[in-house]
Amino acid sequence: MSQFTPNEKTTDEEVKERAEGDASSFEVEATTPKDNPVLTTRQGHPIYDNQNVRTVGNRGPTTLENYQFIEKITHFDRERIPERVVHARGAGAHGYFEAYGTVGGEPISKYTRAKLFQVAGKRTPLFTRFSSVIHGGHSPETLRDPRGFATKFYTEDGNWDLVGNNLRVFFIRDAMKFPDLVHAFKPDPVTNRQDGRRIFDFISLMPEATHMITFLFSPWGIPADYRHMEGSGVNTYKWVNSEGVGTLVKYHYVPKLGQKNLTQEQA
Repeated sequence: MSQFTPNEKTTDEEVKERAEGDASSFEVEATTPKDNPVLTTRQGHPIYDNQNVRTVGNRGPTTLENYQFIEKITHFDRERIPERVVHARGAGAHGYFEAYGTVGGEPISKYTRAKLFQVAGKRTPLFTRFSSVIHGGHSPETLRDPRGFATKFYTEDGNWDLVGNNLRVFFIRDAMKFPDLVHAFKPDPVTNRQDGRRIFDFISLMPEATHMITFLFSPWGIPADYRHMEGSGVNTYKWVNSEGVGTLVKYHYVPKLGQKNLTQEQA
């Protein structure tokens, strides 16, 4: 295999010929003279033309074989990462899950074969992201808002994700309504303030949201901090034991330090 090292005498045509040749027949050294650097792709391939693309004829469309053009445009599109629509403000923490080995006074193996639950005292490393939901990344943490509670368990069988909120239920059952829910609760794009009329118009048309809105306007709606906040998987899940027998369960995180919330005046 020959080796190609661009230098001050290397012409554009030589670089072009090498770039268009069989990539398996030569190598391009990453080091180049400082006074004549060579522009490369993210994979280190030399670029002979950064200003023109290949088309089908003089007036034809651009061909998809222009991988350098596609790379340049996709890089440009991703230079600014927009703020996520919900759960923008958050904080993460590493820790561990310690198993009790029992549930309801019975061996947990009766209900699930998941290894992280089986042995009392077994610790599984995890990472949890707490977050507010509706407001942006620079909003106060004391606003009345559900709190996201997303946990990733690094188990011996692979990563296991359990997402949820600090509240035990949710506004809607059908995911089709989720964009409407977010639009109702998001601050007005003109005033940057939430519109109570829009919120309660949505709630009045969705009786299923009554339970959640009751939780939200209770003391649970403003947790004092994340260490004194309950968590919930919200949805119903299915455990399966070693015999293939399933049991429906719900996950609840109960803080050992107890639960603390803020009043509207304190917030």
